[in-house]
Amino acid sequence: MKKIKDSDYRVVSGVDLASFPTLAGLEADEETLKSRLEETRVKLGEFQDVLYAHGKYGVLVCLQGIDTAGKDSLIREVFKDFNSRGVVVHSFKKPSERELRHDYLWRHWLALPERGKFSVFNRTHYENVIVTRVHPEFILNERLPGIDTVADIDGAFWHRRFEQIRNFEKHLVENGFIIFKFFLHLSRKEQKNRLLRRIEKKEKNWKFSPGDLEERKHWDAYQHFFEDAINRTSTHEAPWYVIPSDSKDEARCIVADIMYDQLKKYKDIKEPELSPEIRKNLDDYIRQLEGE
Repeated sequence: MKKIKDSDYRVVSGVDLASFPTLAGLEADEETLKSRLEETRVKLGEFQDVLYAHGKYGVLVCLQGIDTAGKDSLIREVFKDFNSRGVVVHSFKKPSERELRHDYLWRHWLALPERGKFSVFNRTHYENVIVTRVHPEFILNERLPGIDTVADIDGAFWHRRFEQIRNFEKHLVENGFIIFKFFLHLSRKEQKNRLLRRIEKKEKNWKFSPGDLEERKHWDAYQHFFEDAINRTSTHEAPWYVIPSDSKDEARCIVADIMYDQLKKYKDIKEPELSPEIRKNLDDYIRQLEGE
């Protein structure tokens, strides 16, 4: 199996999605990929136990991608061996009326992880600079001062919003949160195949919506705005990783490997030691218990 190197997927100086592969070519069969994923996710689960005991960091995992990119199944498979209390998944849909009465980042602040835990954003705060650029009329629902028509939403507006998002993430990192941002890069052909499977397989019908076909008409616009958002917000503190996702098994392995390889670099994350006072009395505690 080909070695997974995070540098192959991390966005450092900009990415051109049109030329970035949607298949990783890991040179491994399905069973090998599943075995590799199982091995890595066990290590991730063990790391989360230590993270919780250490209690000083939280981990935020952001997943973005076009419809059918495989976000749901990736979450299911990659985090399968976590303590269920150690990871919380948030799926961000259309903002509710209550959410629209706050600033656009409010609902994302509320979903941030506690120290010692992982939060997974299935769709993220980047919806506010991707979907809203394809459909700028959605911005009007935010009731922003000075934004009364779509014509009021200019380049300066988007520049400020990207700056706000970069500052949001910088603030989190400076306060002990580790951020992973994964873009699941899917080809137009593979999306078509996955939409067809949703229609043709009865057990997958519930996933299909005619709205998926309407959004597919905006494919080129979505690719352009995904690329722009990634290039504007891939920073040293919170880099983007573009994950080839035509193969779900490959994508899951790559995401899991990148997370584990980066997390194990935090040498200060370790189980706390017992105080000297407790340690010197351990034999006494054992005698008390055995003497019951």
